[in-house]
Amino acid sequence: MLRIGLTGGIAAGKSTVAAMLRERGAVVIDHDAIAREVVAPGTLGLDRVVERFGEEVLAEDGSLDRTALGHIVFNDPQARADLGALLHPEIARVSAEREAKAVAADGDALVVHDIPLLVETGQAEAHHIVVVVHAPADLRIRRLVEERGSSLPDARRRVAAQATDEERAAAADVIIDGSGSVEGLRAQVDELWTRLQAELAEQHG
Repeated sequence: MLRIGLTGGIAAGKSTVAAMLRERGAVVIDHDAIAREVVAPGTLGLDRVVERFGEEVLAEDGSLDRTALGHIVFNDPQARADLGALLHPEIARVSAEREAKAVAADGDALVVHDIPLLVETGQAEAHHIVVVVHAPADLRIRRLVEERGSSLPDARRRVAAQATDEERAAAADVIIDGSGSVEGLRAQVDELWTRLQAELAEQHG
């Protein structure tokens, strides 16, 4: 088994890389999706979030209003830290269960942990290889505005709330350039896949 940590700044192209790795046979564990699951209606996670941030983070149907919560945490480093402390242990538990299931099914599994805040939460050392998808901050801000409908101030805040490009690069074993075309990205993923297969073969000596 090879455990790969995949990360990158918001709108850098990380999700596209994750999808390409999944197409090639990797088991992708999406920590953002798990983060949504652990705060679904009726969960202890949602109760804890409401207890900390108040009922204004609830939508009318009782689900988490992610936009309302986002406005709070992206503008307040302490609130962001509190949210992480509430949710990260549960996310870690679920992701570990899914990895164990994948490895039980295939001892040679390539398990990709897709973790937006891998660097910020100090998880780099837990992975055999850390892959960072990089795109310049100005391009990521433009993508957030043009492709995801963010306002310019909100896009800038979201980018600023994450680790710097330098911090991510320092944790990286592999850096993928997410600023170009999909074809260019695919070529880089092919190269990465070849390396991962070689690393897996090396494990067997």
